[in-house]
Amino acid sequence: MTAMVEQLVVGIDGSPASAAAAEWAGREASMRGAAVRMLNVWRAPTSNVQFSPGPEGLRMWEETRAFDAARQVEQDHPEVVATAEQVPGAPVQALVEAAGGSAMLVLGSRGAGALAGYVYGSVGLQVVARCDRPVVLVRQPDAGPGEEGAEVVLCVDLGRPCDALMTFAFEEAAARGAVLRVLHVWDLHRKYGYAVPAFSPQLKHQLHREKAEELSSLLEPYRAGFDGVRVVEDLAEGSVTDGLVTTASAAGLLVVGRRRRRTPLGVRIGAVTHAVVHHAPCPVAVIAHD
Repeated sequence: MTAMVEQLVVGIDGSPASAAAAEWAGREASMRGAAVRMLNVWRAPTSNVQFSPGPEGLRMWEETRAFDAARQVEQDHPEVVATAEQVPGAPVQALVEAAGGSAMLVLGSRGAGALAGYVYGSVGLQVVARCDRPVVLVRQPDAGPGEEGAEVVLCVDLGRPCDALMTFAFEEAAARGAVLRVLHVWDLHRKYGYAVPAFSPQLKHQLHREKAEELSSLLEPYRAGFDGVRVVEDLAEGSVTDGLVTTASAAGLLVVGRRRRRTPLGVRIGAVTHAVVHHAPCPVAVIAHD
């Protein structure tokens, strides 16, 4: 019986950001032995703005971009099977549904501090917040460092370990032959408040040692399961968001988690993940977990 080949789904809308996402997905598929599905979600314009070309011309243009992206991936990576498809509907729902049976959903974003394409405004954030599969957000080529040979950085919360998050990061590092840097950032002020007396150097050293032991214990079973992956354990004190963005400045991929939760105001992705999605200079993988 032939094993099923995993598939990466890429949101294509014709923007340079989505072209960067397609290029990244081609390299990822080549490393994983996966296939790529380029997906354009078409929804006719509803405003009174006069398009040139008209809506049908715009639809055909977006469809052509998806097929062009698939051809480019197969040209760059002959071992990868890439297909293209245009479907009608609401982008958020269509992208989330398409990702359901895939290894990951890949979307493009314009760069630090600004989003474009499928990651523009509420669409991309709603996809990230609703998708149960990993979502990778890829910067335009000139917005961040290349990932060839660069580290995979995994952000972990020692108080809420997550197997899906850990496994994804180890698998990525193994596929790339890259170093996996596992980072835990601890913020004393966030935990104990700003009104507490200053911590002595001795107490800080003790807390650091305890967290280092906890991190090593957390990683032990994954090191055994991925013995070919070189792991660097990293602890930092300060702002979690600042620590992640700084560490990711030279990374090939930053892996963060998103807790599945709904609030009376709708779905959320968490303050740290939201900030990282906007400001990290490298591709960001967001992994949903309970």
